[in-house]
Amino acid sequence: MNRNGAIAVGVAVVIGLVGVYLLNIVLSGVESRSEAEARAGRLTNIVVATQPIPYGGEITGLNTRIVGWPEISLPKGTFKSLDQLKNRVALQAIVPGEPLLASRVSGADGRATLSVNLQPGKFAVAVQINDISGVAGFVRPGDMVDVMLTRQIPGENARSDDKMTDVVMQAVRVLAIDQVADPGKTDPAVARSATLEVDQLGAQKLALARELGPLSLALRRIGAPPEGQPATVTPRDISPNGIGVRPIVAASAPQRTAAPRPAAPAVAPAPRPQGPVMTVYRKAKPTDYEVNDAF
Repeated sequence: MNRNGAIAVGVAVVIGLVGVYLLNIVLSGVESRSEAEARAGRLTNIVVATQPIPYGGEITGLNTRIVGWPEISLPKGTFKSLDQLKNRVALQAIVPGEPLLASRVSGADGRATLSVNLQPGKFAVAVQINDISGVAGFVRPGDMVDVMLTRQIPGENARSDDKMTDVVMQAVRVLAIDQVADPGKTDPAVARSATLEVDQLGAQKLALARELGPLSLALRRIGAPPEGQPATVTPRDISPNGIGVRPIVAASAPQRTAAPRPAAPAVAPAPRPQGPVMTVYRKAKPTDYEVNDAF
């Protein structure tokens, strides 16, 4: 075999090896796709929405249907039949194609109550707000807020305008504004009350704070963690140079002082005799008597 023939044979062998390698890659990819399709082929029936279902909307056969869903991506808490959804309503807005989950629909009593939205160990407490303390109506259900208390500064000489502000709680979830608990209601609305989700200690703090002074809400960015406990703000913090700020003496228990003794009445000295004097001794004690014109 001449040199050119040997080169041709070598090139053919190399091409054959490359072809076998590429064929193995293709076959491996096909096998992987086949396995994925096989897993995806194992479907289970669940109930999904066919129409938008608003908060409190009734779940019926007209706005839901049963579809096959891959088992490998099956959400937790799905329903497998429409009979399981009788007399239930949506607790959150549900979009078409979304699986109906137990956490997003009411119980079998068909009530969209606020209590079913509470997290374990949490309580719902309402506080009074207005257009200013409620951030001009931009606080809506589902938002996170800080609760601030403004009250009178204790101490002597404190006037009615001597105030202090404390942050009572941070990063509190808003459950409802007035009687609206639908998180889908995002339009600003001036309200008179806000219902907050707090723990047992938080419920006690809010109950006491309502009696001490007016409460205000500060809207917090969703997902922002709470900082350390903020300091109390007084008029001196607003005017750092102390202009117009009066010192307030803290109140203290009154000290008891002894009542002053009354001064002894002054005794006028006896007038000195001007004429002849007669001295009379009584028990060795002399007494002078003035003698006038008795003789």
